[in-house]
Amino acid sequence: MASLKGGLDVARRDFIALRRMRDRLQPLCPPGVSLDELSMGMSGDFEVAIEEGATIVRIGSALFEGVGN
Repeated sequence: MASLKGGLDVARRDFIALRRMRDRLQPLCPPGVSLDELSMGMSGDFEVAIEEGATIVRIGSALFEGVGN
């Protein structure tokens, strides 16, 4: 999840930082462990998350908004 305040610009900054952290940790993984997936982004910012390298996004509210009401 990106910061709750600041909009898409802050979300992008958060996603870039997370991708960079993953990239720094990847070569340090023990054999058999990989960091191939990068889960970040939600309904309001998933496009930015994908642009910044997300392989998994959570878009539940975009799919289910209004369901059951």
